[in-house]
Amino acid sequence: METWEQILLGVFALLLLMWIFPGVKTMLERSKQAPKDWSGFLLPIGLVVALVIFLAATL
Repeated sequence: METWEQILLGVFALLLLMWIFPGVKTMLERSKQAPKDWSGFLLPIGLVVALVIFLAATL
């Protein structure tokens, strides 16, 4: 890759980060105030693990 392409890619990456950062900051603040719902996360993960174990056992 040419030097000017690398510089252009770096500038584009920095502009993208500067554009996205305010939204990420707001999202992190809201997530601290949100109620925690671990069962909504652990139940699907547990079901996937059980399915994988079942499929591995039936081979």
